[in-house]
Amino acid sequence: MKLYDYLIVGSGLFGATFAYLAKKKGRKCLVIDKRQNLGGNLYCENIEGINVHKYGAHIFHTSNKNVWDFVNSIVEFNRYTNSPVANYKGKLYNLPFNMNTFYQMWGVTTPQEASDKLEEQRREALIALKGRDPENLEEQALLLIGKDIYETLIKEYTEKQWGRKCTELPPFIIKRLPVRLVYDNNYFNDKYQGIPIGGYNCLINGLLAGVDCKTSCDFFAMYRDNWQNMADKLVYTGAIDEYFDYRLGTLSWRTVTFNTKVLEVSNYQGNAVVNYTSHEKPYTRIIEHKHFEMFGEEVYLNPKTVISEEYSMEYRNGMEPYYPVNDACNNALAEKYRMLAEQENNVIFGGRLGQYRYYDMAPIVEQVINMFDII
Repeated sequence: MKLYDYLIVGSGLFGATFAYLAKKKGRKCLVIDKRQNLGGNLYCENIEGINVHKYGAHIFHTSNKNVWDFVNSIVEFNRYTNSPVANYKGKLYNLPFNMNTFYQMWGVTTPQEASDKLEEQRREALIALKGRDPENLEEQALLLIGKDIYETLIKEYTEKQWGRKCTELPPFIIKRLPVRLVYDNNYFNDKYQGIPIGGYNCLINGLLAGVDCKTSCDFFAMYRDNWQNMADKLVYTGAIDEYFDYRLGTLSWRTVTFNTKVLEVSNYQGNAVVNYTSHEKPYTRIIEHKHFEMFGEEVYLNPKTVISEEYSMEYRNGMEPYYPVNDACNNALAEKYRMLAEQENNVIFGGRLGQYRYYDMAPIVEQVINMFDII
């Protein structure tokens, strides 16, 4: 009999949720992570009494009550509502695109005025397409929101984020941005959203309570060739091309880096997330972490604040991969790797890296919950 039912590579949300549900079914798991800490990109570092999202802003949101109830059974979530602000050359705009944005852009005050303006600009984009479907992000954005908002709030920001011209990016990316004819700065349409009270470490620690875990443990260096000796099955959440030794080629990734600073002020920008949408600033956004968990007068109880300037860049060897690059070439290569993955015996591939797909957090949790209906 082997020591473990599952060896789980990666302690991010997929791996931690899998370990929790497996433990509930009486299975024994070992979770390993090459980092010095558990939690994957959800890991928070406490600096000056503030939970700093070390690997970027994470806001949990879902309309699935079962998922919401599940994560809240581990740790209670707060009332944080994601309402980012965009800074274009010193002028501020509310996001997502809503009546506040349209007023700031055009001075319109009613939904009909905004609708008329949007429709006017959409018609221009539709005429330019000459009856064909949008073939890239720029054409899709112009069709959805028109020239003014695209050029002010989308074009340069997206090019900084992806390191590619908008004409080289697929059209589906822009479909994630809602357009609303109401005065509502809530970025998400989902029924539930928030941040774990006490930070995401509380969620991860709750999921992994009672589970054997090893940090600073590299799967490829320690277990790649002999994991079958200790576990019946492998749950792998690392990069799928690395698992197969890049035999079909190397997938492209985007990564982000952060310049994090402690400031001697209580309130630096008045919002958790401010996007910088022009090329004037090299970073894509500034995150002020205390606003994820501190509200109202609570912000001023701490005389300091912590901000992170976020920089998006092309992945290079040795960096942390964050986002798959969903262009035609990479998608085709990823599908070939997924076909190889299906042929692996007793190996489950999960998460953004393991499946080479963009996922928000809630779908990851839902996916793992659904897996345990059949495992």
